[in-house]
Amino acid sequence: MYSYSPSGLPNSRIDVADVLRGIAIGGIVLIHFVEHMNFYMFPEPTAIDRAVWDTLFFLLAGKMYAIFALLFGLSLYIQHDNQAQRGVDFRPRFVWRMVLLMMFGLVDLCFYNGDILFLYAVCGLVVLPLVRLSSRALRWIAAVLLLQPVELVYMILGLSDESLRPLSLGSGAHFAAIMPAQIDGSLIDVAAAGIEHGLPCNFLWAIEHGRMTQTLLLFVVGILIGRSRLFYDEGDNLRKWRAILVSSAAAFALLYPLSERLPEVIDNVCVAHSARVMLSMWRNLSMMFIIVSGVVLLFYLTRARRVLMAIAPYGKMSLTNYIGQSVIGGMLFYGWGFGLYRYSGHTMSLLLGMAVVVLQCMFCRWWLAHHKRGLLEQLWHRATWIGR
Repeated sequence: MYSYSPSGLPNSRIDVADVLRGIAIGGIVLIHFVEHMNFYMFPEPTAIDRAVWDTLFFLLAGKMYAIFALLFGLSLYIQHDNQAQRGVDFRPRFVWRMVLLMMFGLVDLCFYNGDILFLYAVCGLVVLPLVRLSSRALRWIAAVLLLQPVELVYMILGLSDESLRPLSLGSGAHFAAIMPAQIDGSLIDVAAAGIEHGLPCNFLWAIEHGRMTQTLLLFVVGILIGRSRLFYDEGDNLRKWRAILVSSAAAFALLYPLSERLPEVIDNVCVAHSARVMLSMWRNLSMMFIIVSGVVLLFYLTRARRVLMAIAPYGKMSLTNYIGQSVIGGMLFYGWGFGLYRYSGHTMSLLLGMAVVVLQCMFCRWWLAHHKRGLLEQLWHRATWIGR
């Protein structure tokens, strides 16, 4: 630990971070729509439906949330450092900001039981005490989190006790309890089930499947990236991103076949499950860094920058778009709305998701032409600084 000193460098708006945030929220919308907003009831899938499902999950599942988490840590660093340069300790204000994010999460749960905002708010509070640690200390913490310690402990325990079952905290029971409201319940029924069962289900599932550990890891990595100013086109940053791209591609080439085959040849049930979770988290992490580094290099080195900047307004309004897709998706697929879960296969759901992303992008461009921040972003900003 050390006495924190602000960077003294300007933390200007990072356009490529807005682009990445837009890609992440767009990918999240597509995954959610194909999943029927965490409502796993579908018509009989066709061959095309199965191909759509497999392709979308291979490209997006677990990677888009990872980008979102990485940028959350980056934002924490930038907000903290900007205020430190003014002689202000941002940490108490950040606690209040996370309380506000929990409130947004509760609203989101009323429409979509798979909300991540509440989870991110809690993880943000966990990481906040680390924001003033030295970069060396943060790298050690990141290394421990990268090992997926929950899964590592369960693998060790499973080796010593073959009767041990995989970690199960009861998320499945909560998930099943939500479905009756999704099938034919009213909006009030869906909201009540989302808060009563969706909230604990998200936390328990995140712990059971390694998502909680990886989220904390990516928050820490986001802080380190902010400190190193890696998203700015300065110094030898682009060389570093090339190295990240190559090493991430090599890691993915190794981890993908391992994650598919290794757990299948392990007889110990607990060890096999823990290995599957661990390898899947590493595989998703490596592919996430392939996407991030690839976008950064395209943005700074090619003419694709102009095309990518068209996505930036969507990323600037990620909170508005995230809650917006929950409202729209719930209305489309759940029983209280149009009940399209009965008729919309994976392909049709993907097309609906793409239409929503396009419409949201158009709305964001129009809104930001007249306002500095997004609708919910402005509300969050004003509430964050209330009483200043």
